[in-house]
Amino acid sequence: MTTSSTKKTDSAPQVSFEFFPPKTPEMEDTLWRSIRRLEPLRPELVSVTYGAGGSTRERTHGTVKRIVQETSLTPAAHLTCVGASKGETDDVIRAYWDAGIRHIVALRGDMPELGAPYVPHPQGYQSTPDLIEGIRRIADFEVIVSAYPEKHPESVSIKADIELLKRKIDAGATRAITQFVFDTEKHARFLEIVRDAGIAVPLVPGIMPTTNFKGTRRMAARCGASIPQWLEDYYVGLDDELETRKLIAAYVAAEQVNQLRAYGFDRFHFYTLNQADLTFAICNVLGVRKHAAATAATAL
Repeated sequence: MTTSSTKKTDSAPQVSFEFFPPKTPEMEDTLWRSIRRLEPLRPELVSVTYGAGGSTRERTHGTVKRIVQETSLTPAAHLTCVGASKGETDDVIRAYWDAGIRHIVALRGDMPELGAPYVPHPQGYQSTPDLIEGIRRIADFEVIVSAYPEKHPESVSIKADIELLKRKIDAGATRAITQFVFDTEKHARFLEIVRDAGIAVPLVPGIMPTTNFKGTRRMAARCGASIPQWLEDYYVGLDDELETRKLIAAYVAAEQVNQLRAYGFDRFHFYTLNQADLTFAICNVLGVRKHAAATAATAL
């Protein structure tokens, strides 16, 4: 990973953050401390994930509704095709709109059984483009979708991924967030391929801080993301060195964003894992700072 030649721009990038809904009261406390910690940075939006097979549907809805009611943040709720009829999914979409939510991250989703092949619900939305068309029929949401610079693990090729991404955009999506990638050149090549295919919507790199490197490696294996050797080397011998891993994670993520900015990216989506301090530090390095008005509002 080169650093000395990294091009930096004067203005701060636009950022967004991803959280997951809590399973326990303790996890809920952690989530809301994270939300309050990051709120003064005024992200463009914050997304809340949806578990495999729709397993966190109610928790996701409760979290995004509370974000609307209690914070200054703009929430984007994840929604998938898996495990629900069109009628059930449409009810969720309407409930989001009624709660004041105006952004949805539309995904195909994963089956409840880890690694099981995707099987659409017989009365449900059959694909992400199908789901997007359903969302847009119900209300004027902004619809955000996923993209895979290293190919979706179930896809036959990057070309097939690009064709699917085009169908998502044609169905009404207005931006795409990428799976995390540690090799910035792969992100840059993907941006070039996307633009050459005539896709002009914002392409937002997903940034994964790597404090828990073993966990990151497991996630990368599941989603088809590669781990560069230089990143492996950074964490050798640090299993019991949490503070050192945090410092490395902040360095790696900040350098990655600066390199991606040099390639023309201007928005970044941080997978926070509900741990705010690391993301807060990275954003501060990048020039994304607290706003006094937001800080005062948070303190009320």
